[in-house]
Amino acid sequence: MSAKHFINDPTHLVATALHAVTLTNPSVALDAENKIVYLRPVQDGSRKQKVSVISGGGSGHEPSFTSMVGPGLLSASVAGTIFASPSAEQVRRAIMGRVDNNEVDNKGGDGGGGVLVTVMNYTGDVLNFGTAVEKAKAAGVNVEMVVVGDDVGVGRAKAGKVGRRGIAGTVLVHKIAGALAARGRSLREVAQVARLAAQNLVSVGASLEHVHVPGRRADGAQYLKAGEVEIGMGIHNEPGSSKESLELPELVAKMLGQMLDPSDEDRAFLNVNSNEVVLMVNNLGGVSVLEMGGITAEVVAQLEKKYNIRPVRILSGTYMTALNGLGFSITLLNVVNTDIGGPSMIELLDAPCEATGWAAPISKGSWEAKNTATREQEVANHDDISPSGLKGDAKSAQEALTLGLQNVVDVEKEVTRFDTIVGDGDCGIGLKRGAEAILKRLSEKPLTGDAVVDVANIVPVVERTMDGTSGALYAIFLNSLVHSLKTLAPGEMTPKVWAAALKQSVDALSKYTPARPGDRTLVDALHPFVEVLGQTGDVKQAAKTAFEAAEGTKGMKASLGRTVYIGGSGYEEVPDPGAWGLAYFFLGLAGVKSVEDAGWEKI
Repeated sequence: MSAKHFINDPTHLVATALHAVTLTNPSVALDAENKIVYLRPVQDGSRKQKVSVISGGGSGHEPSFTSMVGPGLLSASVAGTIFASPSAEQVRRAIMGRVDNNEVDNKGGDGGGGVLVTVMNYTGDVLNFGTAVEKAKAAGVNVEMVVVGDDVGVGRAKAGKVGRRGIAGTVLVHKIAGALAARGRSLREVAQVARLAAQNLVSVGASLEHVHVPGRRADGAQYLKAGEVEIGMGIHNEPGSSKESLELPELVAKMLGQMLDPSDEDRAFLNVNSNEVVLMVNNLGGVSVLEMGGITAEVVAQLEKKYNIRPVRILSGTYMTALNGLGFSITLLNVVNTDIGGPSMIELLDAPCEATGWAAPISKGSWEAKNTATREQEVANHDDISPSGLKGDAKSAQEALTLGLQNVVDVEKEVTRFDTIVGDGDCGIGLKRGAEAILKRLSEKPLTGDAVVDVANIVPVVERTMDGTSGALYAIFLNSLVHSLKTLAPGEMTPKVWAAALKQSVDALSKYTPARPGDRTLVDALHPFVEVLGQTGDVKQAAKTAFEAAEGTKGMKASLGRTVYIGGSGYEEVPDPGAWGLAYFFLGLAGVKSVEDAGWEKI
């Protein structure tokens, strides 16, 4: 047995913990293979909910998210390994097969139901959940996604375009959305109120030490000095704003100041001016119940004395942990009008639910029902896409796509050299792996000429062979492209039609990544290609513009990605590797093998 844990095998630990949720709540079931906890279906019509609410993230934050599944709260949760996002495929299976999803037509009709996906603002979670959402949309599911970022521990300057991290305040969004869905309200209304709640949240945490993850070496896990506290530490041991030696009153005063001081331009994210404010004091996992009582009393006293805030609801307990984190977080919800004609946010927080992670008991009736129903149906991969009628010249499309992909293979060494200077050296290999896999698919199953069918058949190849952040970005973009093309079918597949679909997909991608032109990413090549193609219908001109934009990333300081952390002056020497590889793909689409063949100058 480990000196730190009773169960030191992280895989076994997560699996057994998920199983335990079904033992303590008879209303939920477990898809063990995909680590999905979900509401058991009922046959008597007693559950009138039209909208399903799904969330999830890395394990280690219990009772979020798995123990928040139950009538009146989440419909399903998807778990990753400890502190790691679940995969896009896990999330897709939850959306498509473990909840009521009310598939709709390809024109985006309401259908009277749908799925709301909520996710905390961490890159892996947003990209993987986003990929699944776009795949579900492409399959005809009415689905919306809300990203929650409530942490003020890291201010605007340090967080940059990534924005605020999601922490314990996310639980309040889940409760409000779940209660509204349970009342039978529409997806539009549930998503609207969830976003409103997320926009009116501020949270900050503090911890006396970093946590130790089961299965890892225990030495060095405790790095804070005795008596030292880290303010703003993230729920995965991420750095906060400062390490200080403070007594509880001074610590609480500093934490409340970060949430409520309007003069702190770096952290004044929310003007808490409502007549109704909800307070949640959350145990990060390792603080005794006795001490949590003392902390809560101190927070409530300071809110009233210094800020004249008397919370209408006070929640104190364990809602979102960092394993056994020796710390706590404070969350304030600014209660505002939902603008849907009722119910209010307070009514939704007060509404009954049966989730063991929320401070509410499971009813006698649920225990006596002895419900054993499960959802076992297989989730279709939608590999066989129905013809859309959006037709083009299959032969010329195959030739252009093949040349573009071959360009990506040929430029791998150059992209790798660039990425070795400014990144971790894997960008070229990842692009080449994806390109070769698609080329293999095209040699076995040539394009049909139906744009929807052809792009849809490429999507799973990309998802299987391209990993990392760039793989997730391409997966989101291509899944969205399938959905966009469906909305434009039937018709003739012209450059202008391609441009319209690509523009929709660019807009969809922007919901999942803060990357914009000028941030030194693949987006620097993608945006100008789509824009010029839409303006001119000329693929060669669009490719030339994209290539010039990729060249322009040389000397551009990165705002996102690993380059930000690596630092150094490498960005002055080479262009962005991802943009460079994508630009060469566009050259191939335009029928150009190399820059030299086109007569353009090259770096």
